[in-house]
Amino acid sequence: MKSKGFDCILLAAAGLLASCAPSVAGIMHASEPQAEGSADAELATTPDLPGTGNFPAMREVPSGLPDHIVYRPRNLEALGDRPLGVVLWGNGGCYDDAASARLHLLEIASHGYVAIAPGKAYSGPGAITAPPRVPHRPGEKFPPVKTMPSDLIAGLDWILGENERAGSPFEGLINSNMIAVAGHSCGGLQAIAVSADPRIATTIVHNSGVLDPDAFNPINGFSVAKAELRAMHGPVLYILGGESDIAYPNGMDDFERIGHVPVAVANLDVGHGGTFQQPYGGRAAAVAVNWLEWQLRGDEAASLWFVGENCRLCQDADWTYAAKGF
Repeated sequence: MKSKGFDCILLAAAGLLASCAPSVAGIMHASEPQAEGSADAELATTPDLPGTGNFPAMREVPSGLPDHIVYRPRNLEALGDRPLGVVLWGNGGCYDDAASARLHLLEIASHGYVAIAPGKAYSGPGAITAPPRVPHRPGEKFPPVKTMPSDLIAGLDWILGENERAGSPFEGLINSNMIAVAGHSCGGLQAIAVSADPRIATTIVHNSGVLDPDAFNPINGFSVAKAELRAMHGPVLYILGGESDIAYPNGMDDFERIGHVPVAVANLDVGHGGTFQQPYGGRAAAVAVNWLEWQLRGDEAASLWFVGENCRLCQDADWTYAAKGF
């Protein structure tokens, strides 16, 4: 079952996803800035939600990082002794709509994280008009991607610099050992590419997986090879949308190939769009938050979502879950 508002065969949308077989071209996907349909129209007017964590969240465009959106707790003083973790985000479609996953990223931020997405706010309340898109012709590569893995790294370099800069609102608040990278669809491939950075402690890949090497690669200007999975040096979580998710075969293949680091895969039968449009990022956001709490903070209660015979995802009939290396 696919989430409303996400049409995985909408070839005008920018973003990856890999084919179900080598003979079938990959399919691009992302949230449209001026999305059509009632679900997208409703999402466009849904206000930014503060998240369910202890630190109500907000988003902003810092003057020192004008081509990104930063999601963070609104009141940094309320953190007390709790350090801020960092989540670098790869947008669906490798598009430059930094608000496309805003409900998901606000939810993460409300638990004591800074989430950074490259681009502008081309969707949601107060969105600016996106540049026109180049039409796609079937059988050809898509227009060049709008963001690159280097844009995620730019966000990391900025926030670590702010942690050291006197007078910065983030001065001394960031724990540089608590850095994750995550992304949706084509942005999930960017997360895989960025995972080689030694500063990255863990990776979350949403509705994505490295394209079969024998398949046509429709992505223009960016690619990831299966061999790059070997460069991942921290635990990895794949959150997929079940067999109806166009990324399912590639994500599951990645899971089978990864054996040098702990890896888990959780499937919720919602299709390629995931639960990003749902309030507070839906059920996938709850899984992502608990993974971050476990991997970055060592939270024992959060670990019970993922390990043990009676782990929460193991017992939840709505999820199909597997893990190895833990």
